[in-house]
Amino acid sequence: MADLDKEYIRKMEDVLAVYEKPYNAAEPVVCLDEKPVSLHADVRPPIPAKPGRPARRDNEYERRGTANVFGAVEPLTGRHFTTATPNRSAAEFACMVEHIVEQYPSAQTVHLVMDNLNIHFRKSLVGQFGEQKGKDIWDRLTVHYTPLHGSWLNQAEIELSMFSRQCLGKRRIADLGMLKRETKAWKRQRNRQQTKINWKFTRKKARKLFKYKKSRSCG
Repeated sequence: MADLDKEYIRKMEDVLAVYEKPYNAAEPVVCLDEKPVSLHADVRPPIPAKPGRPARRDNEYERRGTANVFGAVEPLTGRHFTTATPNRSAAEFACMVEHIVEQYPSAQTVHLVMDNLNIHFRKSLVGQFGEQKGKDIWDRLTVHYTPLHGSWLNQAEIELSMFSRQCLGKRRIADLGMLKRETKAWKRQRNRQQTKINWKFTRKKARKLFKYKKSRSCG
């Protein structure tokens, strides 16, 4: 990795400090990210399997545009909120954040880790819900932005990677309705299993790997 500037280190240490905290129901840590999903439909019906021959699928397909999946997870408890949406607009982001906050009615604050995409800010919630409600939802959060080119620090990337392998695989998803159904089924199973993420990269390891010293402002 290239030399890290002070801003990169500051944000990296902030995110890693949140990950190092022991579980606290009053301050849950949730990671959020999104990924586009290409929609493809079969032109011809798949050829069913026969004895000694697996099912086959025609190479030709029809493009049906794209949709979006918000990957959201509370790594320490194995709570998954991953959701399919038509797009990753500011409005969809605002609704996703509202949904996450609603899951923690008794929390003092929800630590939300995400990158600084232009929709990942208070203005998206105000634009969707109005000044007062948007502010009320945003004020329930303590936001931790990953540094530029530091999306690997967001555990939601692990969530989306698992989703891609286990839910999407090599199948063709024809439309948003199918994507929503498959996403809900995958999320239901993950929540039933309470699948957690075992994050092991710490501030101490970061300082050793990237060869920088702890500053007075760092924990």
